[in-house]
Amino acid sequence: MAENKTILLVDDDRELLDGLRTLLEKHGFHVLAANNGHQAKTAIYNQTPDLVILDMMMPGMGGYPVLEHFRGKPDVPPMIMMTANEGSRHKAYAEYLGVVDYIRKPFAMDRLLEAVNKALSSAAAAKETKVEGSGGES
Repeated sequence: MAENKTILLVDDDRELLDGLRTLLEKHGFHVLAANNGHQAKTAIYNQTPDLVILDMMMPGMGGYPVLEHFRGKPDVPPMIMMTANEGSRHKAYAEYLGVVDYIRKPFAMDRLLEAVNKALSSAAAAKETKVEGSGGES
C-alpha cells in the first residue's frame, strides 16, 4: 500500500513531525510536511497528497479551518485528525467535517500506521468503485 503514496503531515511540533516522518518513510511512504493550516491548504492543492494527517491546534490556522475549507469538495484526500484534546464534541465535529479517523495524542505508532493503511485502502476501494461505476457497462 505504501508504494508511491504521499502523505502530508501537518503539525507545529517539529519533534513530532520528524518522528512521524521517519516512521512513515521507513514504511515506504513519501512524506511532505506543513507547520500550519495555511501551508497545508497550499500543499493539498499543489502537491495532491494521497492522505493528510492533520493536527487540530496550530498557530495561524489549525486543523478545523482546513477541514471546513475542503468539506464537500471533489477529489479531496482522506484526512486523519490528531489531537491532545479529550473532548467528544471536538471528535464529533471533526467526523462531521469528514475525517476518516481521529487519533488522540499521545498515541502508539502502530495505531497511526493502522489508521494510515485503513484510510489509504478505503480511498483506493472508493476510487475503484467510482471508476467501475463510470464505465460503459450495463
